[in-house]
Amino acid sequence: MRLYDATKPALFALPPETIHRTTHRLLRAVQHTRLENVLARRYAVDDPRLCVDLFDESFPNPVGVAAGFDKNAEIPSVLAALGFGHVEVGGVTAERQPGNPRPRMFRLPEDEAIINRMGFNNHGADAVGERLDAGELPDVPVGINIGKSKSTPLAEAAEDYLYTYERVADAGDYFVVNVSSPNTPGLRELQNRESLERILGALKDAGASPLLVKFSPDLPEPAIEEALAVVEDLELDGVVATNTTTERPTSLRNPNQAERGGLSGKPIENRATRTIRFVARRTDVPIIGVGGVSDAEGAYEKIRAGASLVQLYTGLVYEGPSVARDINEGLLDLLERDGFDSVADVVGVDL
Repeated sequence: MRLYDATKPALFALPPETIHRTTHRLLRAVQHTRLENVLARRYAVDDPRLCVDLFDESFPNPVGVAAGFDKNAEIPSVLAALGFGHVEVGGVTAERQPGNPRPRMFRLPEDEAIINRMGFNNHGADAVGERLDAGELPDVPVGINIGKSKSTPLAEAAEDYLYTYERVADAGDYFVVNVSSPNTPGLRELQNRESLERILGALKDAGASPLLVKFSPDLPEPAIEEALAVVEDLELDGVVATNTTTERPTSLRNPNQAERGGLSGKPIENRATRTIRFVARRTDVPIIGVGGVSDAEGAYEKIRAGASLVQLYTGLVYEGPSVARDINEGLLDLLERDGFDSVADVVGVDL
């Protein structure tokens, strides 16, 4: 039995946000110390078959940390030491904001899921930008997820996103426009063509590159196709699919399913993979696949469906610090089983 499995009942007896803050403090204490090197030796899987070249960057493996775990860019280096091939920090907003009232994060252990209504709580673009510029960033690519400030009217969203981008521009290896979080009022309305063109066009004019947009799994297929037309017209560099969902599958068992917010984890795994496949069949831009990834088989399925990279957050909560190592080792086994030379050779083989 893994140590994390043995300690999980005690950890899960505490509120999830309490554990999240405690984990962050512990990881910050380890970052840039000899213990970080110890973690890297234990958890990093160094194998060229896992390498993915994307956005003019070399990703040592396809497994990354999704936005939301390190909102304020405080621990990217130690997350890389846990074996992740990239770290996406944020969502960062132009204004510092506390987020929604607590409690705002809920576990559904029987379902291996989380519901959150955090509301883009973060230190704001000025503080995060300064931290990124002054900090020692990891050797793996760092993406920056950009959201809209809650107080900013939808009509002024483009200026809000642009302000944040300009404060973090020097530190990011890629940038993700988040118009799909369900926890900022009205945000998902920005997924329409006119709003996307205004926001993404302003960022393109400012030199944002590589620039990606993150989609909701709740978008109907015609709306996804319309958004992809904007991606093509503006020559964006990629798509992140998907964010959390406001829908509640009938399979959910935990009473917390009644809580408002975005559902993540195992219950949305298949839905996210279907969205990735739908997007991949309609665009040639790279896809970062997110939603329910917690093991090698799930990551492999998303890659076969068209994702060049995958990300996770909820999987880290339920599987613990070894999750990236376990997935990467499992991917190597799957490559050998199916006769592929590299992860890159698997992308989109099921299309």
